[in-house]
Amino acid sequence: MTEDATVDAGTPAAPSSDAGSGRPTENVTIYDVARLAGVNPSTVSRALNRPGRVNAVTERRIRAAAESLNYHVNPMARALPTGRTSIIGLIVSDITNPVFFDVIRGAEAAAARAGYTLVLTESEESDQREYEGAERMLRMVDGLLLATPRMSDDQIRALARQKSVAVVNRLVDDVLSVVPDVQHGIAEAVRHLRSLGHTKVAYVPGPPLSWMARHRGELLAQRCEWAHIELVQLESAAPTVAGGRSAAMAVKNSGATAVIAYNDLIAIGLMQELVETGIRIPADISVVGFDDIFGADFTSPPLTTVKSPLREEGDHAMAALLSRVTDSILPSIGFDLATTLVVRGSTGVAAS
Repeated sequence: MTEDATVDAGTPAAPSSDAGSGRPTENVTIYDVARLAGVNPSTVSRALNRPGRVNAVTERRIRAAAESLNYHVNPMARALPTGRTSIIGLIVSDITNPVFFDVIRGAEAAAARAGYTLVLTESEESDQREYEGAERMLRMVDGLLLATPRMSDDQIRALARQKSVAVVNRLVDDVLSVVPDVQHGIAEAVRHLRSLGHTKVAYVPGPPLSWMARHRGELLAQRCEWAHIELVQLESAAPTVAGGRSAAMAVKNSGATAVIAYNDLIAIGLMQELVETGIRIPADISVVGFDDIFGADFTSPPLTTVKSPLREEGDHAMAALLSRVTDSILPSIGFDLATTLVVRGSTGVAAS
């Protein structure tokens, strides 16, 4: 069957008034829409499944007919002849982490532009749960977007051999990867602290399975060495407020006059715990976060942080993934994926 002849039976519609008889109707099909619009079923299929394939006047007439009959395209039915569902899966490591809000929003915007539906699940920071969830998703989606995945490179490549896969905030050889320019923001943060007189800085990494946590730590070590700053690498912490609180004692005992956290949640937890033990921020110690999540400026003092282009990452990764899925070049938007330092009140002159 050719693409032009592809016919989608659609989903059963809720009872509605038939435009021809005024009687309620159920199980509306593409043939009902075609009769009402006065076109062939194949024309209806092209208009509803691939916008822009028929002239605008005809497409508007078909969509009006479909709306009046309460007809909806059934992606599962469409998958039978085409092999595609027009669904993309997105897996995040922690849905409660605000860092993913804009990533999801950007990915959804790109999917919607291309007429695709986004389905979402989380791994709860578990590499095994993440891989199992990805395997389940692959049965029903055309492609998979992984945001800061915890599974191994080999597992990700195994998934990519089955369906198109893109990765955000992670670099995987032979897999479409979208990674922001972290080096730019880290360099700005180090220069900022050095200008304030800080010569000993602590770093609180994120989870051990996080590629980005290691990447940020490596770049931070390079920039601190260049700036003649002693860097104290502390133990990994959960990427949560509670994780930040648990790292506070190690930060205090490090002798550092400033601390850079893997993400804003860790930084916020650090600030809360340090302040509660009588340490003043930034008079006694400066704190820098990463990502500039929603609420980073709600702290007291507001958090200095390296801003990541989260929405742009999600949008760009989804657009690139869909280009692979559809074997086409989709309209793109220009993206600046550089990180930048946002200076607020949590950093100040080094304590003497």
